[in-house]
Amino acid sequence: MSLTVNHQLELLLDILDEQQTECCAQVSEYQQIKRLVKSMMANNSISNEQLLQLLPEIYNYGRQGESVQNQEEHIMSNKDNITNWISAIEQNNLQ
Repeated sequence: MSLTVNHQLELLLDILDEQQTECCAQVSEYQQIKRLVKSMMANNSISNEQLLQLLPEIYNYGRQGESVQNQEEHIMSNKDNITNWISAIEQNNLQ
C-alpha cells in the first residue's frame, strides 16, 4: 500500500516537528525524510509552488543529517528553515 501525498506530507510534518521540538534525531529519520521528498518530487504530486521550491532544501537537510556528527547542532542551525518548512506543509494541507 502506498501513501497518498497528504499522508506523506503529514508524516514529513510529524518528523520535522518532532526533530524541532526534541532537538534530536535518528539517522533513519533523515533517511525517511529523503525517501518522502524523493517520492513526492518523482510523482509530481505537489502543486503548491512554495512547497515545490522547498522540497529540495528539505531533501538536502535529510541528506546532510545522515552524516553529521552533532544532530542537535544540525537541527539548531536549521531551526528557522524547519519552521518555514512546517508552515509551508501546514498551509498546503489546508488547501
